[in-house]
Amino acid sequence: MKMKRILLFAMALAMTACGPKAGKIFSETWDTPYGTAPFSKISVEDYVPAIKAGIEAQKAEIRAIVETPDAPTFENTIAAYERSGELLAKASGVFFNLSESDSTPAIQQIEEELTPILAAADDEIFMDAAFFARVKAVYENMDGLTREQQMVTKKLYDRFVRNGVDLDEAGKARFAEINSRLAVLSQKFGQNLLAENNAFRDAIGVTVSEYPTFMTTCEDRALREKAFKAYSNRCNNGGEHDNNAIVLEIMKLRTEKANLLGYKTSAEYLLADKMAGDPETVDAFLKPIMDASMRKAREEMADMEAVAGHEIEPWDWFYYAEKVRALKYDLDESVTKPYFSADSVSKGVFHAAEKVYGIHIEPAPEVEVYNPVVKAFKLTDGDGSLLGIFYQDWFTRDTKRGGAWMNNFRDQYVIDGVETRPVIVNVCNFPPPTEEVPSMLSIDQVQTAFHEFGHALHGFLTQCNYRDVSGTSVTRDFVEMFSQFNENFAFQPEILSVYAHDYRTGEPIPDALVEKIGNSLKFNQGFTTGELCAASILDMKWHELTLDDLANFTDAQSIRDFETKVCGEMGLIDEIIPRYRTTYFNHIFNSGYSAGYYSYLWSEVLDVDAWEKFEKDGVFNPATAKAFRQTFLERGGSEEPMTLFRSFRGADPDPAALLRSRGLE
Repeated sequence: MKMKRILLFAMALAMTACGPKAGKIFSETWDTPYGTAPFSKISVEDYVPAIKAGIEAQKAEIRAIVETPDAPTFENTIAAYERSGELLAKASGVFFNLSESDSTPAIQQIEEELTPILAAADDEIFMDAAFFARVKAVYENMDGLTREQQMVTKKLYDRFVRNGVDLDEAGKARFAEINSRLAVLSQKFGQNLLAENNAFRDAIGVTVSEYPTFMTTCEDRALREKAFKAYSNRCNNGGEHDNNAIVLEIMKLRTEKANLLGYKTSAEYLLADKMAGDPETVDAFLKPIMDASMRKAREEMADMEAVAGHEIEPWDWFYYAEKVRALKYDLDESVTKPYFSADSVSKGVFHAAEKVYGIHIEPAPEVEVYNPVVKAFKLTDGDGSLLGIFYQDWFTRDTKRGGAWMNNFRDQYVIDGVETRPVIVNVCNFPPPTEEVPSMLSIDQVQTAFHEFGHALHGFLTQCNYRDVSGTSVTRDFVEMFSQFNENFAFQPEILSVYAHDYRTGEPIPDALVEKIGNSLKFNQGFTTGELCAASILDMKWHELTLDDLANFTDAQSIRDFETKVCGEMGLIDEIIPRYRTTYFNHIFNSGYSAGYYSYLWSEVLDVDAWEKFEKDGVFNPATAKAFRQTFLERGGSEEPMTLFRSFRGADPDPAALLRSRGLE
């Protein structure tokens, strides 16, 4: 703690001494390869002045839109807004990517300072009645606009409405106050979780990302129990990093915010602009998945108990599931891992994209990276044109939050006929290499690598004009379709033959082992689907609470009791817990998946249905791949999701496709 105070004091001195030049790096044109960030020239003291300057610059740009004497048009109102905020986007694009992947005490303090400032700036724009009047005028007369322009206009219009622009002044003031507080609370939730993840590592000796592997291989049952209890109680132990009070305040504020806009619950508000549309649709979607997964989980538990010779506890599941897999499929991950070194898997991820979409990916050593372990790559299309720059940040470290994700440092868009191509990062938490052996990935981690690059491809292949609909700027329950779709290529024999080689001998993975992997992919799906679906239902049940319901929550025990009640009502067996319990459910309290964690399963229905077309036409059929690219990946959010899906598939998605693909029918 003393060292932290010294660091923060030193940072404050540096920011005081930095003078008026601080932040100017972001207002300059970066004379770097492809205009990427010159990380070594950016100091922590640059972020606050640059982002504040960016906020002021965008305010001036919005004032110019509002004060123009000409009647509102798409070009002088909507497109003008799309062109605004360049400096802010440039500075925040760097800062907030690093705050998640390379955080430090100094970065965290800056984040605490900037979070409410940015929330207030956003509210100032989207509660501006005069600006909204111009947007509304365009929205109500969209004849003659392209479909992409119509979607951009609708999205901007909806953003105003959903941000309370029609409220009275008292309502607007309260709405803005709620937004500011929620931003602070979400950021604090994430910082607490990072601290608890590091505490878990110190206590158990492995990172949270290594937890499944540890639980699979640890023979000491008492140690597995200790690890399970430490893992499943993160931010739920009282003290400095407890998230219970934060969760309750977040939920009360989210629900109050929804009430201000006329919604009874936050789930109703949050789902109104998603594919699902309402909580009832999501609940009805999740129930049969949960029922099917629990039927399967009971069969899996019986198999494990036969091997174990005793009843299975939650800390036994990973360990004995692996024993059963070895018996049923003669598959041991200690045998498969040498074929899946991180470098080899990266080669496979890239080869699949090149083979399917006709693009080219090559190292870009000329591009500066923000951490020595990060790698940079250049993507070009079949005609040689630039698609974008890719940062690959795969290995765990103390300054990185848990999980895996894709994000943009820079979006794709077109201004005055000049196109800006994206800069995209994939962040994972794979085990780092040692001096003796390379990083070796589990089967699940291989799928994660393909998953996150599926998101990246959605960003790289986009061909839109406006950043608000570019790339992954689609509804939350549509965006995961493309990442999950890309997982299908991971274990295709044609792809494995290129990348799956034993790092020790260079020998390709044997056909017999490939067959075993394929046969095992539907193994343990009762558990895997069940914990995912349980987290989705827990998320929904939190957001379906009213303010009257939430008034009954008074302490951490009330949260635990609520979880127990929800898990019992959904039929979750005692030996399985939700993939994320409330106090470490970062997706819904800090990462934009509020009442949206179901989107992984919802999107899987779409991706599995689409994949069935690939299998029917031939997995590497060029015409099918071209249609998929042009229909989905290039279009971003420029059309309604279901319209795009029907265009590609010729029909609505088949809900049973998910159960078929997971072997749960």
